[in-house]
Amino acid sequence: MMSNTIGKNIKKLRRQNAVKQDVLASSLHLRRQTVSSYERGVTLPNIFILIRIADYFDVTLDELTGRTELAVQKEEKVH
Repeated sequence: MMSNTIGKNIKKLRRQNAVKQDVLASSLHLRRQTVSSYERGVTLPNIFILIRIADYFDVTLDELTGRTELAVQKEEKVH
C-alpha cells in the first residue's frame, strides 16, 4: 500500500537525518501529529506537502513514494 510506503520512507529519512517530528513539522508548517499520522500511514500528504518533504530531505518524489525502476516497469506492463 502506497500510504504505508510513504510513511515508512518519511520516518526513515527523518531518522537518518536525526530530525525530530516536531522539527520536521515546524519546517513544513504542519503539526507534529500530522507528521506522525503520515508516518503511521493513517493519512497521506497531498502532492504539495510531498514536494516540500522531498525538497527538505533532498530526495526525488519517486524515492519518497517508493517508486523504483522495477515497480514502474511492472506498472507499465499492466497498462
